[in-house]
Amino acid sequence: MSATGGKDVPSQDELDQMSSDELVKLGTNLDGVEIIHRAERFPEPGTGVEKRAERQVAIWFTVAGISALACFIIFIWNHWEFALPDSADYWRYTLNTPLLGVTFGLSVLSIGIGLVLFTKKFIPSEISVQDRHDGGSSEVDKKTIAAEFNDSLTTSTLPRRKMIIGSAAFGLGAFAFTGLIASVGGIIKNPWAKGPDAPLWHTGWSPIYNPADDPNETVFLRRDTGNPYQVALVRPEDLDAGAMETVFPWRVSDGYGETEESRHKLLESLRYVSNPVMLIRLRPEDAARAIKRKGQESFNYGDYFAYTKVCSHLGCPTSLYEQRSNRILCPCHQSQFNALEYAKPVFGPAARALAQLPISVNNQGYMVAAGDFIEPVGPAFWERKS
Repeated sequence: MSATGGKDVPSQDELDQMSSDELVKLGTNLDGVEIIHRAERFPEPGTGVEKRAERQVAIWFTVAGISALACFIIFIWNHWEFALPDSADYWRYTLNTPLLGVTFGLSVLSIGIGLVLFTKKFIPSEISVQDRHDGGSSEVDKKTIAAEFNDSLTTSTLPRRKMIIGSAAFGLGAFAFTGLIASVGGIIKNPWAKGPDAPLWHTGWSPIYNPADDPNETVFLRRDTGNPYQVALVRPEDLDAGAMETVFPWRVSDGYGETEESRHKLLESLRYVSNPVMLIRLRPEDAARAIKRKGQESFNYGDYFAYTKVCSHLGCPTSLYEQRSNRILCPCHQSQFNALEYAKPVFGPAARALAQLPISVNNQGYMVAAGDFIEPVGPAFWERKS
C-alpha cells in the first residue's frame, strides 16, 4: 500500500487482484464520496412487478420506433409537392407537414418517456455526497472509475433486460434512420441537371428552363389572379406608383390551360419556390435616388424593380412591402430589405440582398424577364455568381 493525498492506495498488483465491487468501494472512498443511501429497485428478480415495469419501458421504445417508421413512410411516399385546393392530392399535401411533425415528435417524446421510466424503475435509488478536488487522474482513478461505470451498468440490470434492449434498439434505430433520411433527403439534387429538376443552377425565369423550348423564347411576367389557369400578363401601365404585385414566369409554350398539358405547365409555374417575384413600381422621386448593385445597373425597367420573394435568410416568403419606407419585410424572422438600395438587408438576421430579376418590355408592350437571376435565390448556394 502507498499513500496518495493522505489516503492509502493499493499497489498495481493489488489493484489487479481486486474484484469489481472492491474497486467500486475503493474508488468512492478515494474520490471522497459518501453513499448515504442505496437500494435496488427490485431486490428479488423475476417478480411480476419487475416484469410489468420492463414491459412499460419496452412499450414506449416500441412506440418510438413505430412513430419514426411512420414518419419515414410519410416523408418518402406522401404527397409533398404543391397541390391546389381543387386537386385530388390537396388533402394529402395539406396534411403532409402536420403528420411529419406529429409522428417525429411522438417518436422523440416516446424515447424520452422510455428513458425516464427506465431510470426511475431500474437504476438503483442512491444518494451520494462527494467532495470536489483538483488534480489529474492517477492509475488508481482510472481503474476505479472504469469499475464504477461497469458497476452502474450491472446494477441498472440493463444487460439482462432483453425486451428493453430490443425495443430500445428498434426505437432509437428507427428514429436515427428517419432523422438521417429527413435531413439528407431534402438536399439530394443533381445541380447540373436542366429543366424543372435543376433548382440549384436555374429557376423558372431561365430561358433554358425547358430544353425542349426555344432557348430564346420570351419569358413574360404573369400576375397572380388567384386562378391558376388564367393568364394575365403585365404591362408597365398596370401598376400605380408605389404599388407591388406578385408575378410568375409564363411562356407561349405554356399555353392558356386549354389542354391537360397546358394546365400542368401553368401549375408548375406557380409551384416552384424560386419562381415568385415581387414586381415593385417605385414612386418617381424614389426611383430617381435608387442605388443599384454593381453589375446589375440595367436590371430595372424605369421605376420598375423585380426581386425574388424568397428571403435570403431561411427561404421564407418576403411578401410584405411598405410603400412609405420602401422596405420589403419577411414576416418569419423580421428581416427588412431596402428596395431603394438593391434590396439590401437593413434589419434582422438576413445578411444578403434579395436576388434581383432583370426585366424589360418587349415590342408588344408586355413586361418580360431579360434573363435569369445571376445570384442565389434564397439562402446562398455556395455564394455562386453565375
